[in-house]
Amino acid sequence: MTALTFPGELPLPEFYQPQSVGEIWKTPYQERAEQARRWAEKFGIRPAVEDKFKIALIAIDVQNSFCIPGFELFVGGRSGMGAVEDNRRLCEFIYRNLAAITQITATLDTHTAMQIFHPMFLVDEAGNHPAPLTLISYDDLLQGRWKFNAAIAASLNITPEYGQQHLLHYAQELKARGKYDLTIWPYHVMLGSIGHALVPAVEEAIFFHTAARYSQADFQIKGDHPLTEHYSAIGPEVLDGPGGELIAHKNDKFLRQLRDFDRVIIAGQAKSHCVAWTIADLLGDIQAHAPELVKKVYLLEDCSSPVVVPGVVDYTEQADAAFRRFEQAGIHVVRSTLPMQDWPT
Repeated sequence: MTALTFPGELPLPEFYQPQSVGEIWKTPYQERAEQARRWAEKFGIRPAVEDKFKIALIAIDVQNSFCIPGFELFVGGRSGMGAVEDNRRLCEFIYRNLAAITQITATLDTHTAMQIFHPMFLVDEAGNHPAPLTLISYDDLLQGRWKFNAAIAASLNITPEYGQQHLLHYAQELKARGKYDLTIWPYHVMLGSIGHALVPAVEEAIFFHTAARYSQADFQIKGDHPLTEHYSAIGPEVLDGPGGELIAHKNDKFLRQLRDFDRVIIAGQAKSHCVAWTIADLLGDIQAHAPELVKKVYLLEDCSSPVVVPGVVDYTEQADAAFRRFEQAGIHVVRSTLPMQDWPT
């Protein structure tokens, strides 16, 4: 087999400030666009349309809610600064490999207040909502510890009876599929909020790539259906309602992307949830339809961290176990700092 060759790694641009990756600020787009064109001229970077070997980078939910300290669901990992450290490496990976990455896709977890995993969706007998990070099992619902909040039914265009039936059906489906129990999360990545936006440093790197390579970034919205969780970028946790009716659809974009690109690289947050679920679903589709595509998938293990809330939950072991399963199935697990030239094929 002929060894693959890639454009040489590039230096980091002077405007990149690694100490600012965990902060909120405004990208000077016009200035960055002009710098990107000069950068392309200086280093002979060609438009992405000319790539013979096409590489896609998928950044999963690299949003302020998950990646900025102090926001609603900051993914600190065991180090306490996991997502910030991950995003420094992700930015630097994009800048160094600007000439090799053909297209960047960013998924955006997108929520509103009245969704099945937010406190407002459920109440106890006294009318209280569950606290964030409460785990709700099928047995909890059967025993009446929690029930659907009938007050929000009209806003969701359903009846209170349907809401309760769906909640029971949903928890039963999670249990049957070996998924996590229904987790009540703090309100996060709320549509229209600062938390919903991409981390500025990563968004700036994506924009710089777009301008330098004339490659339009792709943005995929997920997680906006009120009646199901949507950890995976491939599709929601539960697709049907209590009567078998379809309530949501899978997104086959990423399987198509595997067919269209020679290499698909995945990073983002959180390793234990949205990243792991995306890879699991993608692997399932690959194994069912095109097993030979598994060799195209690469996970940047140092650009993802698990959900860890000290003293409450720690999903590190589950996340690491998932990555080991993916690697055993043929997916490549690599570090962002290793030159692409040295990656396994």
